[in-house]
Amino acid sequence: MLDEIPLSRPETPLLDQIENPDDLKKIDPALLQDLAREVRKFLLYSVGQTGGHFGAGLGVVELTIALHYAFNTPHDRLVWDVGHQSYPHKILTGRRERMLTMRQAGGLNAFPSREESLYDCFGVGHSSTSISAALGMLIAAREQQIDRHTVAIIGDGAMTAGMAFEALNHAGDIDQNLLVILNDNNMSISRNVGGLSSYFARMWASRPYNFIRTGGKKVLSHIPPALKAAHRAEEYMKGMVSPGTLFEEIGFNYIGLVDGHNTLGLIDILNNIKQLRGPQLLHIVTQKGKGYTASESDPFGMHAMNKIEAKQSKPVLRTAETPTYSAVFGQWLCDMAADDPLLAAITPAMGAGSGMDQFAEKFPRQFHDVAIAEQHAVTLAAGMACDGLKPVVAIYSTFLQRAYDQLIHDVALQNLDVLFAIDRAGLVGEDGPTHAGSFDLSFLRCIPNMVVMAPSNENEARQMLYTGYCHNGPAAVRYPRGKGPGVEINQKMELMPIGKGIVRRKGHDVAILAFGSMVTKALEAAQILDATVVDMRFIKPLDEELTGDMARQHRLIVTLEENTVMGGAGSAINELLVREDYRVSILNLGLPDAFISHGKVPDMLAAAGLDTPSIITAIRARLLSLPAGQTRAIY
Repeated sequence: MLDEIPLSRPETPLLDQIENPDDLKKIDPALLQDLAREVRKFLLYSVGQTGGHFGAGLGVVELTIALHYAFNTPHDRLVWDVGHQSYPHKILTGRRERMLTMRQAGGLNAFPSREESLYDCFGVGHSSTSISAALGMLIAAREQQIDRHTVAIIGDGAMTAGMAFEALNHAGDIDQNLLVILNDNNMSISRNVGGLSSYFARMWASRPYNFIRTGGKKVLSHIPPALKAAHRAEEYMKGMVSPGTLFEEIGFNYIGLVDGHNTLGLIDILNNIKQLRGPQLLHIVTQKGKGYTASESDPFGMHAMNKIEAKQSKPVLRTAETPTYSAVFGQWLCDMAADDPLLAAITPAMGAGSGMDQFAEKFPRQFHDVAIAEQHAVTLAAGMACDGLKPVVAIYSTFLQRAYDQLIHDVALQNLDVLFAIDRAGLVGEDGPTHAGSFDLSFLRCIPNMVVMAPSNENEARQMLYTGYCHNGPAAVRYPRGKGPGVEINQKMELMPIGKGIVRRKGHDVAILAFGSMVTKALEAAQILDATVVDMRFIKPLDEELTGDMARQHRLIVTLEENTVMGGAGSAINELLVREDYRVSILNLGLPDAFISHGKVPDMLAAAGLDTPSIITAIRARLLSLPAGQTRAIY
C-alpha cells in the first residue's frame, strides 16, 4: 500500500525484465503478485508525471497480468472498454518507457489506439463498445477460419449502457466462444468475494461441471422429464448463490464472483475457460484504486489526477478566482432550481465533471444521474417535458453524439421544451480526439426547431442558459472546457434576444464573425488588423440582419469557430450570403477535416490554425489575394 505517489522512478526488477507478454510468461508464477505490486508503483509514478486516469487501472493490474499470461496476445484479442483500464496493459506491451509521454503531443494516447500498438486491437474512448467489437472480431475470425480467443473486458460503469446489453443479447444468440469479463469495481459487493463464491466460481469454470452441463443435457435430451429436472436444478443452484441468472437467460455461462486481485486464481480460471464452448461471462470483483490509500478511500474523486508538481507527493486540488464554464453552469442550475421546482437536471454519469455536485446535494429530488446511458438521458428528458417538467440535460459534446437519434426523434421532432447544456465543446486537450467536441455545431444546426447558442464569456454562458431555459422548445448552449476570459458575471438573469449578435469592435475592410470561444482570439487579431469583430452568439437562428450589414460594409467576411468547418457555423453564414446574393469574399476558419491528436489545447489550436498569429496570417493572405485596389493597406 502506498500513501504517496513516487516522484522518482521506483525500483521494479521484475517489471524491467518484461518488454512484451512473451517475457511475462517467463516469470515464475510465484512472483506474479510481486510483479503486480511493481506495476502499481510504476503506474502511479508515470501518471504522477503526466496526469491521467489511474483509479480503474490500479484495480485491474492482476487481471491484466493474468490475461496476457493465459492468452496468446496479440493473436488472441483483448478488447478493453472505456480505456481507463488500459494503462497496465500498455505497461506490459512494450510501452513502459514511453509512459512518461502519455497525453503529450507526439506521445502515448490516453486510450487504446490501433495506430499505437498491435496489442491495441480496438480504439476506445467512449464506453460500452467492447462486447460489440469483440463479437465482430470473433465472427471475422470464424469466417476466415482463424483459431483465436477473443476477450472483452468491460467495467468501470460501462455495463450500465444499453449498447452492452444489445451486444450480449446478440452474442448469446449466435453462440460463439466469446469471453466477456465484467470487472465489477463497485465496493458494495466486495463482501461476496470469499471462500464460498470462489469455490463455486472454480466449479463453474471446471471441465467436469461443464461436461455435466453440456454433455449431460445431450444425454438427457431423449428423456424430457429428466432434462427439465436438470435445467431446474442448474437454475436453482446458480440463482441461489450468484447474480448470474440474467446472463444465463441471455445465453452466457456465468462464472463468478471471482477475486480480481488473485493473479494465480485468475490464470487458473482463464485457462479453464479457454477449453469451454459458447459465450462465457466471468464476473470479477476488484477495488478501484487498489494499492494507493487516497484512491481506495475516494475511488470516484481519485478517478484521475493532474500532473504532480515537483516536491509534491499527493495530488493537490487547486482553486482559482475565475470559475470554469462548468462551475458557471452548476451555479446557474442551483439558482434556477431555487426559483423553479419543476426544473429537472439530468446527466449520464457526468455530474461532477459538469459542475453539478452542489446541485445534487441541495436538490437531490431534482437530480437524475442515469449512469452511462446517453440515449436514455435524452428520451427521459423528452418524457419529462411532455408532462410538465423543465428538463436540463448536462452532457459533454462528445457524448451527445451517442444520443443523436433521440435528440432528433424524441425531442426536436416533438418540439419539446428541453435545454441541453453542452460541456467540453471544441478541443479538450490531453484526452484527444475521442473526447473532443468538434462536431456539435454541425450536427445541431441542421435539426429543425433547435436554438443553438455559444457564449464567448462566463456572463454570456449564464444568460444564455437562462434564455434557453425560458425558450419554449429545444435549445442548446455549448461551451468549452475550462475557464473563459474572466469577465464579471451578472448574477441577475436576463433574457437575451433570440438570434441577435453584438458588435464587439468596429474596424475596416474585414469583419470577423466569431462564435463562442473564438471571440477572444478574434479581438486579439482585430487589434492588429483593425478589423470589425462580431460576437454572433447564436448559430441558429443566425442574426441575418447583422450579417447582411457586415457583408455590405466590409470587403472580407471571416468566420471563426472552434468546430469543424464542414457544416459548421461558417457554413451557415455562407448559405445566408449566397441565398441573399451578397457579393463579398468569405474566409472560413475552424477545425480541419481531420482528427486532431492529443496535446495541450493551445498547441492543438495552433495546429488547427486557430491561434491568434495563424488567424492573422490567414486573413492577410486572403486580403492579398483580392483584386488590386479592392482593399486598403492595413499593414
